Amino acid sequence: MKRLPPLRLLNVFETVQRAGSAKQAAAELNVSQSAISQALRQLEEHIGTALFDRSTRPARLTEAGDILLKAVVENRERLSEAIGDIHALASHAGASVTVACTIGFATYWLMPRLEAFYLDHPDIVVNVQTTQLEAPRMAPGTDIAIRFGGGKWSDGETQHLFDELIEPVCSPNLSERLAGESKDLATVPLIHVDFPDPNWMTWSDYFAHTGQKPAKSAKGLRFSNYVQAAQAALSGRGIMLGWRSTNGDHVKRGLLVPFGLPVMHPNSRFYISLSHRSRNPDTAQVVIDWLKKTAEAEIS
Repeated sequence: MKRLPPLRLLNVFETVQRAGSAKQAAAELNVSQSAISQALRQLEEHIGTALFDRSTRPARLTEAGDILLKAVVENRERLSEAIGDIHALASHAGASVTVACTIGFATYWLMPRLEAFYLDHPDIVVNVQTTQLEAPRMAPGTDIAIRFGGGKWSDGETQHLFDELIEPVCSPNLSERLAGESKDLATVPLIHVDFPDPNWMTWSDYFAHTGQKPAKSAKGLRFSNYVQAAQAALSGRGIMLGWRSTNGDHVKRGLLVPFGLPVMHPNSRFYISLSHRSRNPDTAQVVIDWLKKTAEAEIS
């Protein structure tokens, strides 16, 4: 078996895709842009195939690049979970609570609201643990899980957080460019997110639930997580299925706009669960009560 590439090369590769360009990745990693390009070349040489199609501007991932990116993101998240679990096993701090949720939910819903939480509860530290699963497991050290599903889990006390709604959204600029075209999605680029989770809603699910014609166009982009897809939508690269939980703030701020197609109300909902094994159940309940109150206030 061929040895794995050096982790630093995989880190550069993932950072370029997450940041959106080699220039932004160089700034994030505090290295030169030429160092980024050299690292990507070294990674391609190690693997033995091209990871980028450099005939396009900006360069896009090849099929091999897509496969590698998905593996890197998934394994990085698993490693982060493992390290978090290890730290949690060694930590008994009463004012620390660990919340598990998807990376999209953490980035676009939970983290922005924690700023206000800390103003109300400056003595409580909330650690966020991200996962690919829409219904995160209660790992050792996890106090709270925010989950999308049917609400029936046996590993904690579960309460309804809020209902979800899903509708096609895109950037205002793309909406203006497509204003005179048909709304049947047959000729416009769609942004897909490939999630290994049965609760995840895809374009096929949307077409089936809303009675829309399935898109026949081959145009589109595929991503392995919602954050990458959202960045592509914000950049005007296509239309994505916008979830209120993750794109709601973007729509409120006018960064994304509804494309004018039916809203989908999935059968699954968002729930918040307090682990039966939580070491800090009283503190965790304070976090749960605050998040529920915040969600209710935003929806009402």
